[in-house]
Amino acid sequence: MAKQKEVKLLGVWLSPFVCRIKWVLKLKQVDYENIEEEDLFNNKSELLLSSNPIHKKIPVLLHNGKAIVESLNILEYIDETWPQSPLMPQDPYDRAMARFWAKFADEKFITATFEAFASEGEKQNKAIGLAVECLGFLEEQLQGKPFFGGETIGYLDIALGWAAYWLQVWEEVGSMEIMDPIKFPSINKWMNNFVESSVIKDNLPPRDKMVLVLTEYRKILAGFYKV
Repeated sequence: MAKQKEVKLLGVWLSPFVCRIKWVLKLKQVDYENIEEEDLFNNKSELLLSSNPIHKKIPVLLHNGKAIVESLNILEYIDETWPQSPLMPQDPYDRAMARFWAKFADEKFITATFEAFASEGEKQNKAIGLAVECLGFLEEQLQGKPFFGGETIGYLDIALGWAAYWLQVWEEVGSMEIMDPIKFPSINKWMNNFVESSVIKDNLPPRDKMVLVLTEYRKILAGFYKV
């Protein structure tokens, strides 16, 4: 088990990308120090700016003083550094597919979902349609399995974990529906399996606080996503 002083995570509590890293560190029983950014919009910390000078974004994993950035990249780094409870499939083809769908989710699914959350009218409807289309592709990947990783949580489950929790909050705050449990029964079952896993359940942001913060955040975003 890594000593706490060796591993530090720089992020914010509300970020699904940061929570990905918290989940995998907990799954692998790696002790770490959580460092919360106070103001990402107006006053990024010197630690963040020096650790990620190119993108200036969270999360950042600091391991023995070395910075690793980009959440999917961090997941693979952790999986290779601490091999207990492996996330990645052993088969090379399965690993390639897990990376593909994780990238698809980040580039297509979460982008469409967030735009739907932040917009209204026709723009929101279009984004909802794209998000629903993404869910259809992901539904096919489960094929009745409890997790994308099979019988246990794997890399793709962690990468998609935001959808099992954040999506419902975004739907509530954005007055929209993307996830239809009748249309996507496998995804619906996976969501329940994921959030009920003890490691995940114990490391989720408080929903009430999320609703309050995201309601205000959506007002700010309204100017950027005008119809």
